Amino acid sequence: MPGTTHSGGWTADICADRHSLIYHECITTASLSTQAYEQIRRMIVRLDLAPGDVLREDELQAVLGIGRTPIREALQRLARDQFVTVIPRRGMFVSPIDVDELSVLYETRAVMEPYAARLACRRGTLGHWAEMAEVIEQSLRPGLPPVDLLDVDRRCHEIIWAAAGNRFLTDTLDNLYAHSDRVWHMYLADVADTRHAVDEHIEILELLRRGDADACARSVEAHVRSFDDQVRDAVTTRLASPLAG
Repeated sequence: MPGTTHSGGWTADICADRHSLIYHECITTASLSTQAYEQIRRMIVRLDLAPGDVLREDELQAVLGIGRTPIREALQRLARDQFVTVIPRRGMFVSPIDVDELSVLYETRAVMEPYAARLACRRGTLGHWAEMAEVIEQSLRPGLPPVDLLDVDRRCHEIIWAAAGNRFLTDTLDNLYAHSDRVWHMYLADVADTRHAVDEHIEILELLRRGDADACARSVEAHVRSFDDQVRDAVTTRLASPLAG
């Protein structure tokens, strides 16, 4: 019957639209959750949210302009990544910074960052190296503050991870770098030479362009070790201060 055919087609269209809407809502929620995660983590890394600060969903919603569900999902993910601590019946707090974990961070990055560099030498493209050169060029402007130099350092690492072409490696290194970056921000005022950390990427870029995997891996490992040494020196300086404690 014509009516039945029309009704069936109409129902099918409604179901298709409904499935499309559900899919769109899932994608939108996931996207907002990722945005919330990245923004809150950045606030934690930069110490806008300091260790021990209480995290309230309603306040984060107001600051970020993002709904409750994505905020909640982001906080759960941040807890899994150890940036947030959940205390039952008390709430969520920004995790403390444990300087005793510096050695663990270093020994992990010292293995994984050189490996990523090796992969990048094999898989990277001219486009990757052109982008990295542009980032380094922008960092050469005089008077760039240390916090901006840290952003340059991170962007160079991100390009190497992208060139390595391994999303599991990238996810792990992204998390490790964020924890290292947070420590760096804590002791930034006591770090002797932030510029040097960025300048080291000039040599690393040249080795990446040449595809010299062994030399590049050694250079990246030295770069990570330099970061660790500078932070350790900064921690020692801070603890030796008469105002410490």
